[in-house]
Amino acid sequence: MLIANLQPFMFSYLDDFFSLLFPKYCNGCERVLVKGEECFCNYCISNLPKTDFHTYKNNPVEMVFAGRVPVFRATAFCFFRKGNMVQHIIHLLKYKGSKEIGTYLGLLFGLSLLEDKEFQSIDVILPIPLHAKKQKKRGYNQSEYIANGIAKIMAKPVDVTSLIRVVNTSTQTKRSRYARWENASEIFQLTNPEKLTGKHILLVDDIITTGATIESAAQQLIHLKGTKISVACLGYAT
Repeated sequence: MLIANLQPFMFSYLDDFFSLLFPKYCNGCERVLVKGEECFCNYCISNLPKTDFHTYKNNPVEMVFAGRVPVFRATAFCFFRKGNMVQHIIHLLKYKGSKEIGTYLGLLFGLSLLEDKEFQSIDVILPIPLHAKKQKKRGYNQSEYIANGIAKIMAKPVDVTSLIRVVNTSTQTKRSRYARWENASEIFQLTNPEKLTGKHILLVDDIITTGATIESAAQQLIHLKGTKISVACLGYAT
């Protein structure tokens, strides 16, 4: 009985001991995380430049797709600006193997989406896929980790097989708006359209700039009978 009563204390002591030997750092400001903090410190979490676009229609993300592709709802979690914290953490997520950032921010994003009844009606979550060659080189798809975090909060399935990328496009960085659209046209293909027919689909990506990539993906979905498309991106580039 005594040993059983001591176990929680022993585990807590060991956790504190290992934290001293191998401290964890905030992905936002690189400060040492204290007990109870995970991935980011409380200061960085409270200072994320959130958009709150999910709280109203015709927000800037929805207007990106106006007249281009029918999107039911669209939002982004944070503002993505050159030099800001969001640019830094998305760089870590995409290029430095910090996959836990995607899941953690996806959890926070999911809590925001639950505030809106229209986002609550989604049936399935589709992360924007990478081309097989790019995913093999990177080792993972960052959008899938964001989607997994959202899915855990919203209790919705993630589908990573019904939409695939068949063209390995070059990076969109520093391209003009038209060049980005041209670069992203007809790069996706449906493999299991019957699984998505009649569903409210949430397309998830890391950053939205011109919306060309998401538009290309949506073009593959809009012809499915009874299908409704919404969009959720971690960052909105301004």
